[in-house]
Amino acid sequence: MLHLGVFFTGVGPQLIWTAPDFADHTHIDTFVATARTLERGLFDAFFLGEGLRVRENRGRVFDLDVAGRPDAITQLAALAAVTSKIGLVATQNTTYNYPADLAHRLASLDVLSGGRAGWNIVTTDNAWTGENFRHGGWLAHERRYQRAAAFVETAKALWAGETVDRHDDLIDVTARLDVTARPVLFQAGDSDGGRELAARHADVVFSANTAFDKAVAYAADLTERLARHGRTRDELRILPGAQVVLGDTPAAAREKADWILREQITGPRAIAFLEQYWGKDPSGYDPDGPLPDIEPADGELDPSRGTLSIEHRTGKLERIAAWRARGLSIRELVVDVQPRHNVFVGTPGQIADEWARYLRSGAVDGFNIVPQLLPGTVEDVVDKLVPALQDRGLYRTAYTGSTLREHLELPS
Repeated sequence: MLHLGVFFTGVGPQLIWTAPDFADHTHIDTFVATARTLERGLFDAFFLGEGLRVRENRGRVFDLDVAGRPDAITQLAALAAVTSKIGLVATQNTTYNYPADLAHRLASLDVLSGGRAGWNIVTTDNAWTGENFRHGGWLAHERRYQRAAAFVETAKALWAGETVDRHDDLIDVTARLDVTARPVLFQAGDSDGGRELAARHADVVFSANTAFDKAVAYAADLTERLARHGRTRDELRILPGAQVVLGDTPAAAREKADWILREQITGPRAIAFLEQYWGKDPSGYDPDGPLPDIEPADGELDPSRGTLSIEHRTGKLERIAAWRARGLSIRELVVDVQPRHNVFVGTPGQIADEWARYLRSGAVDGFNIVPQLLPGTVEDVVDKLVPALQDRGLYRTAYTGSTLREHLELPS
């Protein structure tokens, strides 16, 4: 069976605020309605993204991202009270949390929800994020997954009821919890260190490898790594992030997808995108006019916003030169360069058939859907795509368990 979750992002342009029926991005009623709709659609999990600090761009607050969202575990504890089946997954950072404290809070969520808690394990190498914890830049980039592995090992021991007495340069703790639990472990990194962490400890991987060939290669790589750690592919679920755009006809779906992308890239967002590359303030330029005629600042991209993939942090000047040669407006260019590998566009039947190919190849076990419209995307998937998957025998017709581990068909 195909496994489905929804990744409710914490920051970024994915959710469109300008739609006439858009639900408030931070209001509890939106979270309750979304979780209940997903539970009606028999989803495995509601997956909450989180940022630890308001993002910045060249030292100033980046005011196009979401602010005002409560702590993920607190939010999910509230949702546990108004749902009964769906898993509740909190993104929590291993670089700037403390093992005993976080393990206790996650165990508490698992107990309160009846075994429905999950932890999306992430790392951070941004010193500006660490400044919120008076601990900026304490951990070298290449060691962040060493810290994560030690952190997870400590948490698992605490959940098993053991007394942990560990003192080294990565973990310094003496603790024993009064709550035992076993939250499902999600992992969302794609570097070599991230893949190793997933192979050693994760129950679920939230992968960015959505394109079919990349998904197949990613699954093969993880299978080899699992074997080196004494695990099998059956012990891990691979759920790439995916956007879904449904239409009654293929043409209607493509038209809607084009509209969504253009709504996501507003004028201010297009200007902010260029600001990363130019390293100067281009706010005086018309987003529907030509690219800035000023020369970009020396040096590579400023990573302070934390949104750049590793491969885009170098080669800035060559990329800008190639863009200028195309003669597009600022907004046209930014729309054009957005990655589209994770967007499935079509009728419910078309997407169901495509997902069947992914599932049967062993490339994925399901998808974590990233909605663009609330409540629209979630309602469309539940009311239109889920029935198409069920018709093909790809998706459950009822919950057969009550815990997240049972939903995911993971070893007990």
